Order: sequence, then structure tokens, then C-alpha cells
Amino acid sequence: MYKHASPQRSDEAVQGLAVASSKTSASFVAVSVTIWFIMAQMCQGQLRAQLGTTPNIKHIVVGRCYTYVTIVNPSLSYDCEEIWRQFEEAVVHQSSCNVSVEDYYQMFNVMPQIWPCNRFLFWSKTRTLMHSYAAVFRHFWTLEDTLVGYMFNDLIWCGQDEDSGFDFSSCPNWSACRNHPVYSLWRQASQNFAETACGNITVLLNGSIVNAFNRKSMFGSVELDNLNPQRVDYVNIKVVTDLKGPHIESCSHGSIVDLIQILQSRGFRWTCTDNDQTLMILQCIQDPKQSSCQTCANSLQHRTSISSD
Repeated sequence: MYKHASPQRSDEAVQGLAVASSKTSASFVAVSVTIWFIMAQMCQGQLRAQLGTTPNIKHIVVGRCYTYVTIVNPSLSYDCEEIWRQFEEAVVHQSSCNVSVEDYYQMFNVMPQIWPCNRFLFWSKTRTLMHSYAAVFRHFWTLEDTLVGYMFNDLIWCGQDEDSGFDFSSCPNWSACRNHPVYSLWRQASQNFAETACGNITVLLNGSIVNAFNRKSMFGSVELDNLNPQRVDYVNIKVVTDLKGPHIESCSHGSIVDLIQILQSRGFRWTCTDNDQTLMILQCIQDPKQSSCQTCANSLQHRTSISSD
């Protein structure tokens, strides 16, 4: 016969379930916290490893140097081992925030390089498109095409306060200190590149962001100030926007107007183009379904039909 449980037993049952549920929840929370802590430690360790000096950096740098002088530009002759020694001397005997551009002077002295005029390509916030553009017009030279750029591109390095070797566990961010070892090298490399620029030079800027010309960027803070109007004939600015937009800045709007004013005040001759057809074609190759790509294709087809008539 089915009997109703007494109120007292019902309360005890509820309390029992509540206690069991509470214990289960507590166990779940404890397990979750433990898993979270382990994952956090693992991620933190991975983050430190990613931010430390690039593993096998000596083999990478020296190997790239030999590749450059053997295959990329065999007309040059450099002592790759000596370049590495000067680089190591500049970095490992300094704390991670105390490597100035002056510390790299000896390294740059053993790897001088002169580039032909009319081939200099500068850029800011347009790295991917810049590489595509340089690949199509192979006469262009970017900083990454120089020996120092080729050797150290995409690498991280820093020394240690208490040791004379590289720190492979963690390095500070660029923004953490002005005399960051990576920033100082690229600052000096950018200065050298700009100082030797001659003839007609090209600058690629991103019109889809605010401050396409940024005074704090490497171009705005270093390269622009080291261009010589006596050596540079024209500064050809090309403003490119993303196919999807937004269209924020142009030759007649935003920070690019400030750039033009600076060039004029320093005696540079300049040109500025908002919609370079070659740059648009390169973007359309990557994303051909954009409506602007169809417009570009129709325009090219129309020009072809006119020229064939």
C-alpha cells in the first residue's frame, strides 16, 4: 500500500538532497577551479615562451645571412659570423630595456648596404598588401629586402640582467621601454634605409584606419624625418582602403593632409593617389567576390575594348 511520507521525513529528504547537491556543487566548483588554475599556468607558460627570445636565434640569423649573400643577393660579400658577434655583443651584456641604437652601431658598420634609386618602398599599417605589391613590381625595395631586414624579420630577442646570455623565457613588450633591444635595431635600420633613399620613392598608407599617417609609427617618427629632399625627387603616396571599407582617410582628408603639409614645408615634391588600380587588383585577387572588384573588372574590360577598337 502506498503511504504518504510524513512531513518530518519529507523535510529530512529535502535537506539530504540539498546537502548532497551542495556537496556536488562544491566538488564541481573545486574541480573547475583546479582545471582553470592548471590551464592558466599552462597558458602563462606558453605566453612567456612566446614572448622570450626566439629559440635557435643564432642558427636562424646566421643561416639567413648566408642565404642572403649566397642566393638572394650574391653580389654582396659579408662576414656573417662577425655580424652575429657584433649583434650578440650589443644585446647580451645589457638589460632587456637598456639596448640603445648606439649599441648596434658596430653591427651596422660591418654590414653597410647601398640601394639603387627609384626603388624605395615605405609603408605603414599595410604590411600584407605591401608584400604583394613588391612581389608584382619586383624593382621595389622594402626594409625587409635589406640584409638586416632579411636577417631579423619577425624575430624576438632580449638579454638578461643577471646573466650574459639571451632570455628565452620572457622579453618586455616594445611599449614597455624606449630602449627595447628589438625596437632599437629596427629604429636604426629604418633610419639607415630612409637616409639612403633617392629618386622617386613610394609610400603605402591604410585609408581604412584613423591616423593613416601616424607620427608614432616607424615611418612617421623615424623614416620621414630622415628623408633628404636633396636626394628624393618625388614622394609618391598611395592610399589604399579595404574592399569592405571603411573609407576613413584619403589624399584630401585626415592625417594624410598633415603628411602632405610636412612634405611641402620641407621642400619635397609629392603626388598622392587614392584608388590605385594595381593595388585594388591585388586586393581583388584575395577577395574576388567584393562588389568593388566587379566594378574594377568592368572598367578594365571597357578599357581593353576601347584599346582594341
